[in-house]
Amino acid sequence: MWSTPYTRPDKPCTPARVGGLGAKKGIGSAALPLKIFYTDIFPIPLPEKHAFPGDKYRLLRSRITSDLGKHPVDMQVPAPAAENAILRTHDAAYVRRLFSGELTEKEIRRVGLPWSPEMVKRTRYSVGGTIAACCAALSDGVAANLGGGTHHAFHDHGQGFCWLNDAVIAARAMQDNDLAARILIVDCDVHQGNGTAVLARHDPTLFTFSIHGKNNFPYRKEKSDLDIELPNGTGDDAYLDALAKGLAASTRRFKADLAIYLAGADPYRKDRFGRLALSKAGLARRDRLVLHHLQRAGISTAVTLAGGYAPDVQDIVDIHYQTIETVLALYPLFKRR
Repeated sequence: MWSTPYTRPDKPCTPARVGGLGAKKGIGSAALPLKIFYTDIFPIPLPEKHAFPGDKYRLLRSRITSDLGKHPVDMQVPAPAAENAILRTHDAAYVRRLFSGELTEKEIRRVGLPWSPEMVKRTRYSVGGTIAACCAALSDGVAANLGGGTHHAFHDHGQGFCWLNDAVIAARAMQDNDLAARILIVDCDVHQGNGTAVLARHDPTLFTFSIHGKNNFPYRKEKSDLDIELPNGTGDDAYLDALAKGLAASTRRFKADLAIYLAGADPYRKDRFGRLALSKAGLARRDRLVLHHLQRAGISTAVTLAGGYAPDVQDIVDIHYQTIETVLALYPLFKRR
C-alpha cells in the first residue's frame, strides 16, 4: 500500500497519473490494485463533542491499513478539486466567499460546521477524492473515496454538514473531460440528496436516485429523478426490497457510463439522526445489492461514504469498513467487464 497524488487539480484522469486512463498497464489490467482515496491527513477543526464524527475517517483508514494491508489495495491522497471544476456546479460568488471566509453567520449555521481555512482545504481535497475515484473507476471498474457524499450542498449555499456537492462536481468534471457522458447517482444515505436533486434538475445527462427516510432531514424534500421514501423503523428486508426495485427502475430508465454510489452508514438502527432500523448485516447486504447490480449492468462505479452518526464511532467505522470490504470483494468482477 502506498500514497501518491492521482490527478492534477486542473486536469483529472491524465495518463501520467498512477493507474489513470492510458496508464502503461492498461484499462482493467489484473495488475492494478483497488484504488482508495483518503483525505483525513487534512484535519477538520471541530469543537469538543460536536455532532459531526470527524474521527471516523482516520479510524477507518487505520483499520483498512491494518486489516487489508495484504490485499491489492492502493491508498492514495487525491489532488484538491480545482476551482474551475467547482464552478461548473456552484455559484462563483458563493465559492469566493466560502474560500475567503466571508460567509454570513446564518450561512455557516445552516451547514452546522465551523468555518476555517483548514475546513476549506479539507473540503476541496474531499471533493478531489470523489473526482479521483471517478477517474479510477472509469479506468479500473470501481474505486472508492473514504469521504464525500456531501449531497445537501446547493448551487449557492451549503447545508447539513455539506459545503460543496462532490458528486455533481465530479460528474461534471468527467463530462467536461469527455470521460463519461451519462452519470447515475445512487444515494443510499438515510437523508434525501436534496442539493443533488436540485443541481441535476433539468439535466438529462444526470440521473438521481435517492432512497431515504420519509420523516428525516431535510424536512422540505426536493424532487430527484427517482425518490423512494421509507417510514420510520424500516428494517433490512423491506429496505432491500425497495432498493432492488429502485435500482432496477433506475438502470431501466437511464443508461449510464458511470455511477456514483453514496453508501451512507446512517440507515443503521442505532444512528442518532437515522430513524430507520437496518442492521450492520443488512447494510452489508445493501452494498452487495447495489454493487452487484451496477456491475452486472456494466456501469463503472465510484463509491463515496456519506453520513453516519451512531453514538459509538466504532459502529460507523464497522459499517464503512464492510462497504470497502464489499468493493474489494467485487473488484475482480468489475475489472472483467
